[in-house]
Amino acid sequence: MRTVGRGRFAGFWFMGLTAFVVALFVTGPVHAQDYRTLVAAPDRSAADLENDKRRDPIGMLNFVQPRAGMKILDMGAGAGYSTELMARAAGPTGMVYGQNPPDQFERARQAFDERAKSPAMKNAVQDVRPFDDPVPPGVRDLDMVTYLFFYHDTTYLPVDRALMNKRLYDALKPGGILAIADYSARPGDDVSSGKSLHRIDETIVKREVEAAGFKLVAEGDFLRHPEDKRDTPSSRAPMPVDEFILKFEKPR
Repeated sequence: MRTVGRGRFAGFWFMGLTAFVVALFVTGPVHAQDYRTLVAAPDRSAADLENDKRRDPIGMLNFVQPRAGMKILDMGAGAGYSTELMARAAGPTGMVYGQNPPDQFERARQAFDERAKSPAMKNAVQDVRPFDDPVPPGVRDLDMVTYLFFYHDTTYLPVDRALMNKRLYDALKPGGILAIADYSARPGDDVSSGKSLHRIDETIVKREVEAAGFKLVAEGDFLRHPEDKRDTPSSRAPMPVDEFILKFEKPR
């Protein structure tokens, strides 16, 4: 009887798995519709909706795949645009830390504190710590770190990037994700383009992050604009800026 029971269970399990795989193949990313609903939430601010036009939040969320219950560190959070998106995705059972340095960007930190009053930010806190020591005491086994459009700034700020990347690696659980998006410099440009053009060559990011132990697992092309010559400051480019997004994993 036990053998028969196990056989039935195995059959049901196989049919269920097959149905799941077929559904995934047909419908695409599991959370795609959820992310559209999240971004369309009626309580998002007018400023964030305007920011959406250049940030493609649905593309970013589909690529990064934050999920309910995750612990997430959002590096270079600024006023908290991406922190709030992560907080909405992580939901009430998750936790999001929005990192900002203590010695810079006071106006951004104040704007983050104002945003924190929103119900959407109940599961998020501002993490005022240096870039190269970003993880709050006692926080470990993070599921994800997002680092959106700010890595280039650490090339001219007093930041030990090797130490920063090692601490992010140590804070993530095995299989945890580090997602980095930034403004593209020309291939071969050195780190000085971080200050002069507010851009960075993505090969520099790959080299530095992989040196900390991460493995590159995906590259997104939905932010690409090949018409951008990458020779003007990203904030003053006369056309849409070419941007890259990379997904790294801490090996299991």
